[in-house]
Parts: sequence; C-alpha cells; structure tokens
Amino acid sequence: MNQFMTVGKILRNLRGNRTQDEIASDLGITKSSWAMYERDERIPRDEVKVKISNYFGMTVQEIFFPNQSTISAQQDKNGRVTV
Repeated sequence: MNQFMTVGKILRNLRGNRTQDEIASDLGITKSSWAMYERDERIPRDEVKVKISNYFGMTVQEIFFPNQSTISAQQDKNGRVTV
C-alpha cells in the first residue's frame, strides 16, 4: 500500500464493494463508527483494531500504522544492543 495512505483510505480500500452496514454488522460495531473511521474522524479502540485486522486477514500494524518502519535490535554477548 502507498506509504502515505491514511487509515481511513486503507479501510475504504479494504471494504471494497461491501457496504459500510455489512462491515459494521460483521464487526459488531455501528455503521456510524465505521464511517467515522473511514473519514479519519475517529480511531478505533484497540480491541476493535484487532477485530478489523482479523476480519481482513492483516496485522494491526499493516492497517493502523502503515507509515512506521520496524527496526530490528539485537543484543550481543556483552549486553550491548545494536540496531
């Protein structure tokens, strides 16, 4: 996905041809909540983020934090951490 997409745009793209009512019903949330997520007016609670991610078969990171890179760190035998 484009690194500059907002969460709302990502959710709209993931919804595809399904209606907001259908997605909201499947997730157990209100249509107005889903619509606010798509318009970037509201961020879902953590438990709803997990439901949305599971529903679309993606990670929370991929949907809600797409612009953040993952940094790997390792600890050597002397306890020093390298990135």
